[in-house]
Amino acid sequence: MLPASRKSAPFQLDGPRLLVVVDTEEEFDWSRPHSRSCTGVEHIRHQDRAQSILERYGIRPTYVVDYPVASQEAAYRPLREWLIDGKCLIGTHLHPWVNPPFEEEVSAWNSYAGNLPARLEREKLTRLTEVIATNFGGRPTVYRAGRYGIGPATGGILEELGYEIDSSVVPFTDFHHDGGPDFSGFDAAPFWFGPSGGVLEIPLTVGWCGRLRTYAGALQSRVLSDRSIRLHVPGVFARLRLLERIRLTPEGNSLAEMKRLTATLLRAGQQLFVLSYHSPSVVPGNTPYVRDTTELQSFLGVIDQFCEYFFGICGGAPISPHELRAEINRPGLPAGLAP
Repeated sequence: MLPASRKSAPFQLDGPRLLVVVDTEEEFDWSRPHSRSCTGVEHIRHQDRAQSILERYGIRPTYVVDYPVASQEAAYRPLREWLIDGKCLIGTHLHPWVNPPFEEEVSAWNSYAGNLPARLEREKLTRLTEVIATNFGGRPTVYRAGRYGIGPATGGILEELGYEIDSSVVPFTDFHHDGGPDFSGFDAAPFWFGPSGGVLEIPLTVGWCGRLRTYAGALQSRVLSDRSIRLHVPGVFARLRLLERIRLTPEGNSLAEMKRLTATLLRAGQQLFVLSYHSPSVVPGNTPYVRDTTELQSFLGVIDQFCEYFFGICGGAPISPHELRAEINRPGLPAGLAP
């Protein structure tokens, strides 16, 4: 069950804005079951491969860090130095299976924090928040659930712990086959949620492209049904440029696809774009998206070339989660745009 009560959060920007969130986590084999013993963070010392590109475009990425990263000095020290220098922001990323207390069985279902009993979800997030506050010098206020696994209790827990922003919603995407949340009915528009409506949700950027885009709402459940996936219908529709769902990430997407998504959404009036990737992808072999040095160069090249496209041809500029929240709270918005 996802947040049932949510209030729109209209805003008005003076041009396209790009926000970058990095899921900053331990190294593990994505093809194998989750394990509490996989807590390596060697790749963190290579984050400058992507960080240096983002810095050239004036982007301060938000590294949402999980427990293995936040608790091991080899991982949190370089990120803390960037934080102190004003080159990044630090948020929170909960991977329940490697985050104490370890009370639940390790399983696909329990890998989504929102599926845990509310007491245990709260305790895990409390422990993680405290270790981040200790090792980074300040309490985090931005959250992204590991595996995007928010649940019915998440909003209240975030409010209790002082979080202001969440970025866990993946529009037009259903994770129910693995026990995860169903975001099929969500689009990319930010909204307020939580018991008192105090948490701003900034969804990932996911959109539909293709000649049948205007019919995506009606076609989505059919094109993405289990049977259609077995018959490779989504791939056929994408190759024919009829209907394709694209997420704004260099993982598994080409530069052409990311540009096509951005151009489509810009034409539809969207101003906010959220680019995301997983921190282990900066080292070959850690994720399915970067298996060797050739794919690493492609991965980094897509980030670089997309930023050049977004800030050049699209006339965009960077924005941080808190800057966006300030815009939404800003007094004097035109009638109809006040939150």
